[in-house]
Amino acid sequence: MTGWRFSLGALCAPGEGTRFRVWAPRAERVEVKLIEPAERVVELASEGEEGYFSAAVEGVGPGALYLYRLHRRDGEILERPDPASRHQPRGVHGPSEVVAREHPWEAEGWTGLALADHVFYELHVGTFTAEGTFEAAIGHLDELTRLGVTAIELMPVAQFPGDRNWGYDGVLPYAVQSSYGGPAGLRRLVDAAHRRGLAVVLDVVYNHLGPEGNVLSDFGPYFTDRYATPWGDAINFDGPDSDPVRRFFVENAVHWVSEHRIDGLRCDAVHAIVDNSERPFLEELATAVHEQGEREGRRAHLFAESADNSLRFLRPPERGGAGFDGQWSDDFHHALHTVLTGERDGYYLDFGRLGQLAKAYREGFVYTGQRSAYRRRRHGVPAREVAARRLVVFAQNHDQTGNRARGERLAGLVDGERLKLAAGAVLLSPYLPLLFMGEEYGEERPFLYFVSHGDPELVEAVRRGRAEEFAAFGWQGEVPDPQAAETFERSRLDRGAGERPEKAALHELHRELLRLRRDVPALARRSNDDLAAGADEAAGVLHLLREAEGSRAFAVFNFSREPRRAALLPAGRWRRLLDSAAERWAGSRPAAEAAEGETVESAGESELALAPSSFQLLVAEGE
Repeated sequence: MTGWRFSLGALCAPGEGTRFRVWAPRAERVEVKLIEPAERVVELASEGEEGYFSAAVEGVGPGALYLYRLHRRDGEILERPDPASRHQPRGVHGPSEVVAREHPWEAEGWTGLALADHVFYELHVGTFTAEGTFEAAIGHLDELTRLGVTAIELMPVAQFPGDRNWGYDGVLPYAVQSSYGGPAGLRRLVDAAHRRGLAVVLDVVYNHLGPEGNVLSDFGPYFTDRYATPWGDAINFDGPDSDPVRRFFVENAVHWVSEHRIDGLRCDAVHAIVDNSERPFLEELATAVHEQGEREGRRAHLFAESADNSLRFLRPPERGGAGFDGQWSDDFHHALHTVLTGERDGYYLDFGRLGQLAKAYREGFVYTGQRSAYRRRRHGVPAREVAARRLVVFAQNHDQTGNRARGERLAGLVDGERLKLAAGAVLLSPYLPLLFMGEEYGEERPFLYFVSHGDPELVEAVRRGRAEEFAAFGWQGEVPDPQAAETFERSRLDRGAGERPEKAALHELHRELLRLRRDVPALARRSNDDLAAGADEAAGVLHLLREAEGSRAFAVFNFSREPRRAALLPAGRWRRLLDSAAERWAGSRPAAEAAEGETVESAGESELALAPSSFQLLVAEGE
């Protein structure tokens, strides 16, 4: 046979059959049991002492179902799905399916998105539409492009148990969730997005796997008890036999880029990956993903989700880092959330001062080495060396919403004026913005935590764990049952809500802010080098001055619930582009007051009249 390359799983070549390859050092012998279309058993040949087994089987093509038969040294025989299965049409406990690597791609000219051009829209496939499928999501891509979104970010789609899950309980990392539409559905969604100029970023989980249907330990030492994570057994990235484990997950990342043309990976909770090897797994991962993108002539980005305020994921390998392209900034969210809502429980204990939000604008992180009361130790490092285009900021995301006891979105915590304030705070920043599905129109339905496990003991353990998790926040009352179908249904978007006048105004405000972010040079620059931010804590007012290429933009935010005359406008002739309190945005300010489009002269001492919970944006005249 010709054309085979190193790869795990069932590799299908047209007219040549399928090559099966698996790492199974805990088995003495391995067979592939073909189930459909015709049942037969074929023995795999050992490739040597490292524990790989493989065989090329003619007459087997796409659609064939199979299991691996593991002959243990104690005589036990186990039948298990393929750890590198591409599709599980009958769920995590069923057989794997051979999947064709070819797809009739239409967006052949797509080369990806520059890092600085990302505007993320995070969505959960199961609750984004009534159907909960990749195919149904395609029908909403045009409205996202009109909004100004440039990248959709999918919560994890690796096969999980049942058909209701956030995706972080995935157990077969290569398989695309069957209830969403499987690998064919994902490819059609990616192709449709690329045809519209949208990048696709996928959330992947390399810190743990879920408990139900997790068969990897039957094959080899994928996990270690030397470390622990809050969610399950830690993955063996640096212990004995860790090289094939690392290869398994590195290949997984590469397969998303190559087989599904994914443009970027958001790596979940990388701070929970413990790896003391000389060349860490995350560095190896980033190198492989970038190289695969280069081979295919497309950009491929990696984004880290970390709560550590560390730069080790962003720094290049030659400076001891992993070489990731971007990183989420929880500090920005926490600083913004606390001044919007007044909440100070749990990890919000460390936040609540407007000056912290001003620091987040200037430096990206709030905690840069000072003591954290919540952690009871020093936290973070200075981040000024990190370009603004490498940090992702948000007012909401799946974690900050779904990990509340009752899953309240921001629209369930604050009024419409403060929702507009949140939009301005995020979209006028120099960082890469992320919107959580429905945020653009103020979705009020909750986003709750949901599962559909088959093990009653596991279900009860999840219920107890969720209740205990909320103790630090002091949230009272009954937590919605994660296992109940109703909990999942309540989390679907209410698409009709966006048609109400006040919701439509919020949607249009997001669209206008994203347009200004593109068109005003001072706002289009993804840098905080020429940025000044300050706060008047007593007045509850924050001001932001951004400059680039002779362009100046001045934004002022009133986080108080009282009208203010505040924020000295820099000297010059300014034109007011936007006032969130204007009637145009369903505000209460008459058009005659602080009118949008009017010119304001300042000698450096002019104050602006600010409505409660509002913001204004001005640009130097001529821009």
